Amino acid sequence: MALSDADVQKQIKHMMAFIEQEANEKAEEIDAKAEEEFNIEKGRLVQQQRLKIMEYYEKKEKQVELQKKIQSSNMLNQARLKVLKVREDHVGSVLEECRRRLGEVTRDPARYGEILSALITQGLLQLMEANVVVRGRQADAQLIQNILPSAVEAYKSTSGKDVVVTLDTDFYLPADATGGVELVTQSSRIKVSNTLESRLELIAQQLIPEIRNALFGRNLNRKFTD
Repeated sequence: MALSDADVQKQIKHMMAFIEQEANEKAEEIDAKAEEEFNIEKGRLVQQQRLKIMEYYEKKEKQVELQKKIQSSNMLNQARLKVLKVREDHVGSVLEECRRRLGEVTRDPARYGEILSALITQGLLQLMEANVVVRGRQADAQLIQNILPSAVEAYKSTSGKDVVVTLDTDFYLPADATGGVELVTQSSRIKVSNTLESRLELIAQQLIPEIRNALFGRNLNRKFTD
C-alpha cells in the first residue's frame, strides 16, 4: 500500500530526529572524552610543573642551607681568631711586663754582678776559645771589669782550660738594652748573645705553653704544646 505524502514526511522527520539524537549523543560522548583527556593532560602538566617547582625550591633551600653553614663556619673561625689574638696579646703583655721588671735586676749591683758572672761563664763554656771579647752596656763596664776574674776562674774550674777575656771598650751594647753581655771570639766570627733580653726570649719560648695554661687553662683541642 502506497504511503501518503504525510506519512513520508512523518517518517522522514522521525528519521531526522533519530539521526539528530544519535549525533547529539555522539557529540556529548566526544565532549566527555575530550574533557577527560583534557583533565588528564592538564593533571599531568600540573604535576610535571609542580615537581619542577618543588625541585627548584629544594635546590634553593639546599643552597641557602649551605650558605648558612659556610657563613656560620666563617663567623666561628673569625671568632676563634679573635680569641686567639686576644690571648696572644695577653701573653705578649705578660712577657712585656717581665721585660720591664727584668730591668729592675740591674738596680742591685751585688745580685746583678752574680748574674753577669754566670752569663759570662756560660758564654765562655759555649765558645771554648782561648781569647774572648766581652761586650756590655757602657753603664755596666766597671761592674763587668770587676767580676771578670771570678767568671774566668769559674770557667777554668769547669773546663780545665785557660782563657783570656777582654772587655770591649770600643763597642758597647745599646744604652736602652736591659742588661747582660755578648761574647765574641777574637776574630768576631762567633758570637754568643747572653743579654737579659735574649735569655728572657729563650725562656719565654720554652714557657709559653705553661703561661697559656696558667692564664687560660689547658686547650683540649690543641694536639701540640709548642
